[in-house]
Amino acid sequence: MLTNRSKIETFIGFSIKARALITGTNSIGTLKKAYLVLLCDTASDNAKKIAQSYSNKFGCPLMICKIPLEQLTGKENCKMAAITDVNLAKAVLDNQDGNFSVSSGGNGL
Repeated sequence: MLTNRSKIETFIGFSIKARALITGTNSIGTLKKAYLVLLCDTASDNAKKIAQSYSNKFGCPLMICKIPLEQLTGKENCKMAAITDVNLAKAVLDNQDGNFSVSSGGNGL
C-alpha cells in the first residue's frame, strides 16, 4: 500500500538512511553540531524548553512537526530529533508544508 508522503517526510527518511538524524534528548545533547532541531507538537513543555536550548546552542532553526515524530522516524515515543547534515537540513527547511513550522530562527542555512 503506497502512501502519499510529503517531500519533507522523504528528506527526513533520507536523513535516517544517511545516519544524519539523531533522536532523543540525551543523544542530541552530546552532539557538537546540528543544523535543524525537530520537535513533535505533542512534546511536553519541558521538552520544548530543551529543544529551544539546543536550537540556541547549535545556532539552528527549531521546527515543530504536527505529524508525530514517532511516525516519521519509526522510533517509539520520539518527541525530538536533530539533523546533522547541512544539505538535508536545508532540504527539509526548503520544503515546509502545513504540517511543519519553524518556531525559531537560527543562522539561516
